[in-house]
Amino acid sequence: MNFSWMAWTMPTAIFFVSIFALIAAMGVWEYLRPGGDPRIGVLRFETTRGDRLFISLLGSAFINLAWLGLVDANLWWSLALSGVYAVLVFRYV
Repeated sequence: MNFSWMAWTMPTAIFFVSIFALIAAMGVWEYLRPGGDPRIGVLRFETTRGDRLFISLLGSAFINLAWLGLVDANLWWSLALSGVYAVLVFRYV
């Protein structure tokens, strides 16, 4: 396969491998403890583990895009901010 159409750098590969690993881990978690742990958080509607993962991935994408467009600092800070955001989503949403 020729993947020359995309800039496959190490950060790009790590990004996609991380998302795949998160989805695989959630699948294993759901297999071992089915039900998705539904609960009602600060958004006032029921969410499961998968919903919270999706919300945290989507929010992290927006955080990183905003960081690229608005801030001239290192992207490691946006990664740290995204990690904090994901922890807060899984804790309170």
